Amino acid sequence: MQYRRAKIKGGTWFFTANLADRSGSLLTDHIDLLRQVTANVQNRHPFRIDAIVILPEHLHAIWTLPPGDDDFPTRWMLIKAGFSRGLARKGLWFADRSGKGERNIWQRRYWEHLICNEDDLAKHVDYIHYNPVKHRHANRVCEWPYSSFHRYVEKGLLPLDWAGGDVAEIKAGEAF
Repeated sequence: MQYRRAKIKGGTWFFTANLADRSGSLLTDHIDLLRQVTANVQNRHPFRIDAIVILPEHLHAIWTLPPGDDDFPTRWMLIKAGFSRGLARKGLWFADRSGKGERNIWQRRYWEHLICNEDDLAKHVDYIHYNPVKHRHANRVCEWPYSSFHRYVEKGLLPLDWAGGDVAEIKAGEAF
């Protein structure tokens, strides 16, 4: 089966990537490895991370690719493979259930959504930043350390107490 993806050069995309074991905490336990691998991929295949949140077993990100470039699949393949190899170097091994020599750390695919306008972008940035509260990893957005929310606060784009109280459901993410 061939998976069909939109080919938009220089596009902005929302992604969700999940670990195969949704009960673990590999991403936050090994956040430095994930950051290093992502930076290495960015150096070889540039892209801008507009927003990101890393949760224990999944992550959400918004990337903008350079003009003339639509190859986010290669970037994801390199990030997933690099993270998996890094865990193996640390002595963490995972059974290959696929028969294809895979380490079975990540779910095979990821979810992507092409950002179509500024409103869509704003909704997905909000979704990303609110996600740790949604999944009960934090009581307030500012409490979660693995989020671009803190960069938005530093730049004056959001106040530190953003979404500090009850927030109407944000209509963005995998369902949209």
